[in-house]
Amino acid sequence: MNNLIDIFKDGSITVPIYMLKNYKKLKLEINEFIFLIYLYNKGNNFLFNPENISEELNIDVSKVMNLIGILTDKGLIRVDVVKNDKGYMEDVVIIDDFYNKLSLIMMENINDKKNNNIDNSSIFDIIEKEFGRTLSPIEIEIIKGWLENNFSEELIKEALKEATFNGVSNLRYIDKILYEWSKKGIKSASDVENNRKLRNEKKDKEEDNIDLDTLEWNWFDGDE
Repeated sequence: MNNLIDIFKDGSITVPIYMLKNYKKLKLEINEFIFLIYLYNKGNNFLFNPENISEELNIDVSKVMNLIGILTDKGLIRVDVVKNDKGYMEDVVIIDDFYNKLSLIMMENINDKKNNNIDNSSIFDIIEKEFGRTLSPIEIEIIKGWLENNFSEELIKEALKEATFNGVSNLRYIDKILYEWSKKGIKSASDVENNRKLRNEKKDKEEDNIDLDTLEWNWFDGDE
């Protein structure tokens, strides 16, 4: 394992945070995960050369073959024989199965958030019902962003009501409402209601204070 860790010291290698958080769901040991990340950085369909891998990672060829076998058995990679541009057959490592499994984990995580009451899942259901369709992954991320930025589920529901009242059914409009409310310090349904009352009172006052001199009166039509 120490030899594998040395690859991080020898140069730059990309480890996506999402993979780091979810590798245990792939039932990987840490050394298997590091080896998979090495393959990931090589890219899909790269030429399989156990000797080169052994040299780059400073591990025995037998260890390379063992790790390849483990990841293959776990359905994350496969080694296929393909014809190259010159017509020769060669072994390549294909990691499409790893991408597919990671995508499934991503969807499972999204569904878990929607089905977990503790994680404010009901707001997703409410918006889907109001829109009359299933939310897209991007829309789910936008709603998660609201929650992470401390917009309460209660306030999001009020913004949804406001958008619906104005005949608009998209998250961009709701996002603008939440932004404006945030600037005004509105954080709850009661704050929203108080703001509406103040707005209506201001409107009524403006109507009551119409300058009488601006009105045209027909005195001849008055009562005799």
